[in-house]
Amino acid sequence: MDPEQIPQLIAQIALADPRVKREDPKERRAQILMWAGILADVPYNYAVAAAHRHYAKSTWPILPADIATQWSATVRDRMQRDVDPAPPVDPDDEAAYRQQLAAHRRAVATGQEPPVEHKALSAGPAAAEAEQRLKAFGRYIPQSVDDVLAAYRPRRAARIATIREGRPDALGVQCPVETCRAAVGAACTRPGKGQTRHRLAGPHPSRVDYAAERAA
Repeated sequence: MDPEQIPQLIAQIALADPRVKREDPKERRAQILMWAGILADVPYNYAVAAAHRHYAKSTWPILPADIATQWSATVRDRMQRDVDPAPPVDPDDEAAYRQQLAAHRRAVATGQEPPVEHKALSAGPAAAEAEQRLKAFGRYIPQSVDDVLAAYRPRRAARIATIREGRPDALGVQCPVETCRAAVGAACTRPGKGQTRHRLAGPHPSRVDYAAERAA
């Protein structure tokens, strides 16, 4: 929210609760500066709606922290439901890929775009295919035990989650990136100094695309 919008916001809230508005000019300036700092990331329309929700169930004067807390919870819920879809750019162009991904996250966080969610594959051909892939992946211990061990085997747990959601299992194919060529089941790496290699946090985008092509 722009600092210039704070007086308008306080005036709007004062229509429901005159206690919020300061009459002394010095106190009013200090109040505007304080609210502007706390609500810098909160859109104006959201702040007004948050005030409506507050006074619908409370007779206490609203504080800027009440609005900021609601906004943080809303952003957290949006980001937790979003699955970061692959940006519509060349996945090997790392700069463009990261830029588009960051833009998508900002849009979701601010409500300009809805979260992109994956729905559970509970029935139909896609669900049957996912189940077949899980069987091929291997099940030698009960699901309950596997869930407990997931925290100690994050890479395997991530692969199982990927298959259940119907997304391509990048580790199910060899990485096509010339400087990587990670084998099936092995994490992607990049060259380091000398003969060392550094493991990446996730597979190369080209490997994900290759896995999707093989699964198609």
